Amino acid sequence: MSLVPTLETERLRMRAHTMEDFDKTAAMWGDEAIGRFISGKPSTREESWRRMQSFLGHWWLLGHGYWLIEEKATGAYVGDGGFGSFKRALGDIPFDAPEQGWALSPAVQGKGYATEAASAQIAWAEKHFGRTDFVCMISPENTPSLRVAEKLGYREFTRTLYHGAPSILFRRA
Repeated sequence: MSLVPTLETERLRMRAHTMEDFDKTAAMWGDEAIGRFISGKPSTREESWRRMQSFLGHWWLLGHGYWLIEEKATGAYVGDGGFGSFKRALGDIPFDAPEQGWALSPAVQGKGYATEAASAQIAWAEKHFGRTDFVCMISPENTPSLRVAEKLGYREFTRTLYHGAPSILFRRA
């Protein structure tokens, strides 16, 4: 799908999701370790299918979205990440910039892949959007993602409840 640009770093390739990727993505999103910080529970295959459709739909409708992240050397699935416009119901909280997110398979966490991938995505996004101020939402218990956000230049601007769960909202200036 040429609509989705391919990004590469020293160790990673970010590309469009394909039908062949569904089982890998569903397995990751169905993992308890992933779900506990994002929705509070593992995703079902149905929820994972809708998520993958949303990732691709963002590209078709908005010209940005989520990439599948894989290791360049092996082609192994690493996770998903990119920019979304999720129309989150946050009341009058200003959460109006492109929202960056990332989720990496527990098997590859701790290797610096999240920071490496998200940094390349930011470089792409700064050119694509013509801006540097992006937002992200992270569970206060998700220490690894909090560290990644800090490395990327995100700073907390408020705390709120989202679907009943505590969430920290960040902005990158």
